[in-house]
Amino acid sequence: MKYLVVSDNHGDRQILVDLLDAYKDQVDLFLHCGDSELPDSDPLWDTYQVVCGNCDYGAQYPNQRTVETDVDRIYMTHGHLADVRFGITKLGLQAQQADASIVLFGHTHQIACEKVGGRLFLNPGSISQPRGPINVKSFAIIESTPEAWHVDYYDRQFKAQEDLHFVFPR
Repeated sequence: MKYLVVSDNHGDRQILVDLLDAYKDQVDLFLHCGDSELPDSDPLWDTYQVVCGNCDYGAQYPNQRTVETDVDRIYMTHGHLADVRFGITKLGLQAQQADASIVLFGHTHQIACEKVGGRLFLNPGSISQPRGPINVKSFAIIESTPEAWHVDYYDRQFKAQEDLHFVFPR
């Protein structure tokens, strides 16, 4: 299974459309970790699984979501309600309660990817407003197999970031 993960586009609808157009035949799921600043009635949400970010005012998005696939149970949240700026402990407890194998979040606008306690934790960074030492407008693609998670980060022009390729055995 392949999952495209994006977050924090902050009103830039066109990049989400471009991602759909470019990857619709290459990935199985499109996942958005919040702060789209788009209406919850936007037709994009017919394709993307989305959660509410701290800048999604008035929207009726869920604060968290669990998505089941053939190989994973994916827990996603924006992260502001799990205090991810101060670490992933609270997020990890939420993921444990959801019995998730993959945990997706945004909010910090910083790329993050690690395996903790048998779970893959991933922040795709921000597709529009990156922060931190890796200042790339980014999204991620996870290829999930029964043996491993293969993670690749891409920039806004859909170019793979060679230094940002990771493999995590299950």
